[in-house]
Amino acid sequence: MDINTFINKLQSYQSDNVFNPWRDYDADTEIGPQAPAMRRENLRRYLELRPNAHYLFIAEALGYQGGHFSGVAITSERILLGQHKDVKPESVLGAWMYERTSNPTSALLNATQRAKGFNEPTDTVVWSTLQHHGVAAFDVILWNIFPWHPHKEGKLLTNRTPSTPELDVGVEFAKMLLELVPNMQIVAIGQKAADTLIRYGIACKAVRHPSMGGAETFRAQVAELFKNQD
Repeated sequence: MDINTFINKLQSYQSDNVFNPWRDYDADTEIGPQAPAMRRENLRRYLELRPNAHYLFIAEALGYQGGHFSGVAITSERILLGQHKDVKPESVLGAWMYERTSNPTSALLNATQRAKGFNEPTDTVVWSTLQHHGVAAFDVILWNIFPWHPHKEGKLLTNRTPSTPELDVGVEFAKMLLELVPNMQIVAIGQKAADTLIRYGIACKAVRHPSMGGAETFRAQVAELFKNQD
């Protein structure tokens, strides 16, 4: 397994009510047909910078406010555009051509999204917490068990829980990633992600998901995790 093969396999996936950010293009919300290629290059760069990562933090599925437009799991467009004071885009892709793929003139975006790109609060919490604890940005890979964006029928800018058959497919890609970057310690973000991984026979540690009031617990559990690595 190499990076290009992995990305090609990701790009080839198609399914109903699933947006594949490395393949699909939505004329109503994106800057142009080049958007999927831009996201593929973001992901390729992201993986190229992390050939010896020690940690894999993995949530359940890609969201429309995060990897849908950035092409990088648990990473919002707004992070890549330098709109967060605590998270620098260089932590994600190093020296890079940072561009948005959402359309700043789309009527489907609100005023802040048009001005600054999409933002996912969970992504910001994860990145800022890892940086706070001195974890080298290129020592961690962020991922999702279902690496594409599942959405409600006819509503692209929504999230839905992936089905069991979808997770069956997605977990095979998680295994490919572990083949690409072996020996990573797996940390599930949220008990649901942990239970899913365990069901597929993938051992992991679990931390609280930052959403729905879980940010402080997430931060404390990550602190404890890295304290125990010393």
